[in-house]
Amino acid sequence: MLNYSIPRLKSLLRKKFAPPRSRNAREHRKILIMLAFFSISVGLWENFRQLWLEDNGFSASDVSNITGIATFISIVGVVLAGFRLKTRHLKTFMIAVLGVKFINLLIFMELNYSDNLGMIDFCMLVDILTSYLILTSIYPLITTVAKSNRVYSGRKLVEYLFRDVGVLVGSVLISQHLLGFGVSYNDCLFVSMLFLAAAIFMMFEIDIRPTAKEPSSKALILKYVLKSRLQVCYMIYAFLAATSFATALGLKMLVLTNYLNFSASTATNYLLIVGFLSDLIGIVALRYFTPKNDYVTITLKFGIRLIAYLMAIIAEDPFVFLLALTWSILISTAYEDVSDGYYINLIDNRHQLSYNTVKHVMTYLGEAVGIVLSGVMYNLGLPYILGLSAFIMVFQMGFAYYIIYLRHHGHRRRHSSSRSRYNEDLL
Repeated sequence: MLNYSIPRLKSLLRKKFAPPRSRNAREHRKILIMLAFFSISVGLWENFRQLWLEDNGFSASDVSNITGIATFISIVGVVLAGFRLKTRHLKTFMIAVLGVKFINLLIFMELNYSDNLGMIDFCMLVDILTSYLILTSIYPLITTVAKSNRVYSGRKLVEYLFRDVGVLVGSVLISQHLLGFGVSYNDCLFVSMLFLAAAIFMMFEIDIRPTAKEPSSKALILKYVLKSRLQVCYMIYAFLAATSFATALGLKMLVLTNYLNFSASTATNYLLIVGFLSDLIGIVALRYFTPKNDYVTITLKFGIRLIAYLMAIIAEDPFVFLLALTWSILISTAYEDVSDGYYINLIDNRHQLSYNTVKHVMTYLGEAVGIVLSGVMYNLGLPYILGLSAFIMVFQMGFAYYIIYLRHHGHRRRHSSSRSRYNEDLL
């Protein structure tokens, strides 16, 4: 009895008198909570946005073109914000952007079945722009209190996981519609607004105190990227990765409902289950299964996906196509620390916002191109969608292997870390 009670007593005392979390740890947790609310809102609305547009008279080609054009235009806004915004103003800026997004969703609700297509197009632009601005600003905000490859990967996992929670909420709402409770896509939009309001409230609670001096010119980061072979190749890799993924999955809800004959509820449940499994695989991979060899990691992440796409093209069977899409989604969140974290965390905190802007611009350009290509291939058939995605992926993997080679080759040279890490004196 005594042997049992003493360890238990020690454990209770440890919990009761443990030192409180540091300020940085508390603020890091608040940022992740805000990101969770925001991701639920985005996951819920974006899952049904394509179907909402279809209900309002937009074809699949219209949806891809609107999304692609809005993404291209949004990139300009991301660039202006990223290169003009000061880190100390991040909180105010993000609150303002969240507020604009909230008002825009309210306008979306009023436009349902209104036939005001021009206003819907404009609201699509604002919706995509505000989402991109928030996602571009999140990690620079986090780096004011915590920074590492695992922190970067954890931020991505929170975003992915709670997007899937948003899909879950949507699935519950749509199931109520099937039971005759009259839940519409507009009702899903309203619930999305409630979670967005919670994200705005949480944003007010965050207290950031940047201590690093702001750089004299944010344009220096462009010179650094252009002078670094590693960073140029990484940016090309990021562009191709986003293009390939968006080509295959940019219109996934329309593909599932129109080509594979899923109902909206079945498609939502499918994406929900696969999304949660993807998050679980990402968490387990980060904690236990990331291979020590980076070449093996990239091969596991993209090589098997490429093989799955090629098998689906050869088979020309909808079920094999569904399996290929499933694998692509399942592996999408794994190994973020290897495929992205290293290159991003080379950058000093003072330049994190402007560098993140450059990186996200390349990613968003890739998404825009991929969505447009997906719309073109959509009218030709399922094999063409995956075929083009696989073709792009071949070049993406080539750049992925090359930047790993540059990383490892650089570490074998003397003073290599000082050469690869950002340094204003080098410019």
